[in-house]
Amino acid sequence: MVTNPVQLTLTFEHRASLSGEDFLIAPCNREAVQWLDRWHDWPSPVLALYGPAGCGKTHLTKVFLAQTDGRDITEEFSSGAEPSELLAGSGLGSGAFVIEGAEDLATGETAEAFFHLYNVAREMDAKILVTAKQPPSRWKILLADLASRLKAATAVGIGAPDDALIGALIVKLFTDRQLKVDADVIPYMLARMERSFDAARTLVSKVDDLALAKHRNITIPLVRQALDT
Repeated sequence: MVTNPVQLTLTFEHRASLSGEDFLIAPCNREAVQWLDRWHDWPSPVLALYGPAGCGKTHLTKVFLAQTDGRDITEEFSSGAEPSELLAGSGLGSGAFVIEGAEDLATGETAEAFFHLYNVAREMDAKILVTAKQPPSRWKILLADLASRLKAATAVGIGAPDDALIGALIVKLFTDRQLKVDADVIPYMLARMERSFDAARTLVSKVDDLALAKHRNITIPLVRQALDT
């Protein structure tokens, strides 16, 4: 709440996710979104989505699951669940799955199980979206058969979000909370915060909490206090 609130506009295309949030589409992630839209046509059972921490991989997996009515099997697979049982309910041609942190799983003690999972997915015509910080070509996979399959799979990267995308996200986060801010708040935040989706959500939450606690408008001095914490 401010004396002369500005009207914040959001021009980025967005997609809904399972968490109820929207994913903003920008040049740094557009190719990834296009690949996920064509998930039925992936040339192999696995597509690797890679990028630095905070670039939006996890959020995009939620968009993928929402669009495909898929299932995140990361925890089950990591806990030793049988691959054929994990994918058994998919039905031919209709299964979409997600595994996050795939590099550790493909290079560690679960490498054999990962290879089995890949083969089962191919037999069932299921599709598995895996995420990592690097493409499979850079993973240190000791199991040769698994290495050859994953390195041949499609890998698509997400770049670090730029100022325009982070700014749009901040606008959306404030709008979702029905908050109005001074016109100079967004540029001030952009110049001083970490460039990641997680950092933007954390900072907006801190600003909101501080404004409520102090019964103050969202202005640069208030944002400065949130940043200092």
